[in-house]
Amino acid sequence: MDSCFRGLAMFIATLSFVHAVSTQPSGNEHSSTGSEWPLVHGDWTNQRYSALNQINTSTITNLGGAWVSKKFEDGASTRSAPVVKDGVMYVNAGARVYALNAKNGEMLWNWRPDTRQKPKALETSMGLVEALNTGQGFPSPQGIAVGEGRVFVGLTDGRVVALDQKTGTVVWNQTIGQVPPQKGESVSGAPTYADGIVLVGLANGDWALRGRVVALDGKTGHELWHLFTVPGPGEAGHNTWQQDNDVWKMGGGGVWQTGTLDSHLGMVYFATGNAMPPFGGEVRGGDNLYTVSVIALDMKTGKMRWHYQLVHHDVWEADVAIPVVLYDTEIQERPRKGLAAMRADGYLFLLDRETGEPLLPVEERPVPQDPRMKTAATQPFPVGADEVLPDCNEWKKEKIPNGFTVGCFFTPSYYDKLNVLRPFFGMRIVPMSYSPQTGYFYTSGVVFLGLRRRTDDPYMLLDLGDTAPGLKSHGVLAAIDSRTDKIVWRKEMSARGGGAMTTAGGLIFESEADGKFKGYNAKSGEVLWQFQITAAGAVGPYSSGRGPATTYEIDGEQYVAVPAGSSIWAFKLGGTLQPAPVPVVSPTDDVFIGPITDTNDIETMSLDRNGVLSGGNRYYIDEYRFNPYRARVKVGTRVSWMNNGKMRHTVAAEDGSWTTGPISPAQSASVTFDKPGRYAYICKDHPWVYAELIVVADHGQNGLYTEEQAKRGKIKYTHSCSVCHMDNLNGSGQIPPLVGQPFLQHWEGRSVAELYDRIHTTMPQNNPGSLTEEEYLDVIAYLLESNDFAQGKAELKKSAETIRRNIDIKK
Repeated sequence: MDSCFRGLAMFIATLSFVHAVSTQPSGNEHSSTGSEWPLVHGDWTNQRYSALNQINTSTITNLGGAWVSKKFEDGASTRSAPVVKDGVMYVNAGARVYALNAKNGEMLWNWRPDTRQKPKALETSMGLVEALNTGQGFPSPQGIAVGEGRVFVGLTDGRVVALDQKTGTVVWNQTIGQVPPQKGESVSGAPTYADGIVLVGLANGDWALRGRVVALDGKTGHELWHLFTVPGPGEAGHNTWQQDNDVWKMGGGGVWQTGTLDSHLGMVYFATGNAMPPFGGEVRGGDNLYTVSVIALDMKTGKMRWHYQLVHHDVWEADVAIPVVLYDTEIQERPRKGLAAMRADGYLFLLDRETGEPLLPVEERPVPQDPRMKTAATQPFPVGADEVLPDCNEWKKEKIPNGFTVGCFFTPSYYDKLNVLRPFFGMRIVPMSYSPQTGYFYTSGVVFLGLRRRTDDPYMLLDLGDTAPGLKSHGVLAAIDSRTDKIVWRKEMSARGGGAMTTAGGLIFESEADGKFKGYNAKSGEVLWQFQITAAGAVGPYSSGRGPATTYEIDGEQYVAVPAGSSIWAFKLGGTLQPAPVPVVSPTDDVFIGPITDTNDIETMSLDRNGVLSGGNRYYIDEYRFNPYRARVKVGTRVSWMNNGKMRHTVAAEDGSWTTGPISPAQSASVTFDKPGRYAYICKDHPWVYAELIVVADHGQNGLYTEEQAKRGKIKYTHSCSVCHMDNLNGSGQIPPLVGQPFLQHWEGRSVAELYDRIHTTMPQNNPGSLTEEEYLDVIAYLLESNDFAQGKAELKKSAETIRRNIDIKK
């Protein structure tokens, strides 16, 4: 938000006459009042609300399973909401798009992009569309759209494809990024179709690119217009970027989420992502428009009508990562067209969608500063609003591990204050819902406190640091009154939900991390009904096994459908299918999260590699990180710590039971471990530096893989997989982690063949199927080692039994 508009927001905040009153049902003619669900969020408003009410607070106890689809190919799962049109359900999972009979789940067709061939050089006689047809794209994980007899699919290589709705054959194929296509461009959000136009955003994958919004002709795929979310020289807003460099060229502002539109106003609305480099504020002084903003564009021309920036000069990677929602309301008995945008720290901003002005007061408040990073002096906050996620004052009441201090959401990621724990911007990814019946918004997020710091290199992609040991995360589901911006009720969940859906039956439907699908009373938050949809529901911030629900009507019966791991479950009144078995997962000590390495040699300093800006690697020598972070040895092993840094380190048990004594640079010290257990230890000189040693009685007899195979797999993983999933396997952005609960909950108890098929058909993302069978199995062996699975005497084979953890380690 530029200085003039910021001043306007502050002026509006001081006015006393703005009071919200009753919220009326939406007057938008495209609200979900019918029997279909043609867009992932129901209709053009993104409300995720249906006027169907056969299933309601009185009848929901009779809701049962109607059908469950056949498992998706390649062991794939989905988190996209199914869309329903003309009695057919369309959903994407993994590398494929599926068409199912919405009444019984029978598969009608499926389509998969050709990811096995490398595209020929564009300089050849092959046309652009033909070349891209052989490209390396997968359907966006957030879903698809249906209209004009076509299924519109965004791909992860920056293309949009139109399929014939009845047959699944390709009608047209269009790139919306640069020509030739640039690595990192991706269509992340589902397309929106309206009045013959396909509207879609281009994410930048946190590469050195600018986000953009593109409009395509629905019949031909021809581009009608595009707009960059970071303005270039001579364009409005360019003066909010540092003028003595060209960092704006890599400015970010990726469009990760599905757009929404108001056909009466002729405007389309999108939310934008973080600035780039994400934590390098020192090289991009200014507010950095139009990153972390809501932008309103003319639907016919793409010209910007208004913008509203939710975070100035973002140095926290604070994307607006939940789709914006349109709703109608009254203020002082005057009808107003509203737009709701959830900021990632849990504040809901309510704007006039005609003008971009706040409907309720907003004020600029001082926030923590770091002049070196050119932080903005203030940030906007809705006056009197409730925050869904707890900030620093609440976290300071918790038991914090020794050696750490607690910062706030807007505390910068310092490179010389290395022990600061900061709340995670956890309102991300999953969509919220709005019910005109209650006037409430329903939103879910994750509550998490983590160690956030950065290097002195402004172009390093991630702020480095591990989760503080012992700190747990959990999910939250909240109802927010649109008239007051106050929380009406809030529920704690084990992890972030899959995304809410509301209905005129007075209900909210939400899938949860434990595999349960629940129906809530929309007014009170009371759980009225639940059903176990999967025994392998992935958990964690990037869960791919759960997604938001959809509702529709066929032959007079209302159905509710929801993604459930590798299948779709559908429900109706009187349904007789039985729930899935309750999940049985081995207990896990997740105080420490990260890959496990079998070694008795541990270094006090690490070399961290970060891949991605323009595809290159950047390196950082971290004096405050043990390497490896988690090591595993057999009982009786003498473990050595080698000081490969430039300062003294004293390794000691967290409970004080043992120590190496001071270790000077280029020296080492050893301790012998005679009892099995998990040993947390620190550097006494820098007490926020933690690590874990796992000592086992016998770890090399009955496992699935060999130590040598896991070593080969680590090399291949680093070369082929770590650019997305990171060296520590923790993922990045919307890339899921491959270690800890997300991996265990999804894959433990499933066959090695399933895991092999999933990886072989989808990875590496830029060239799936390019490794040999042995190399893929080596990578799987490394993943098993990293997740505390036992070693064995024989190498891993595809025919191996189901994956089970070694749970004999004593805590």
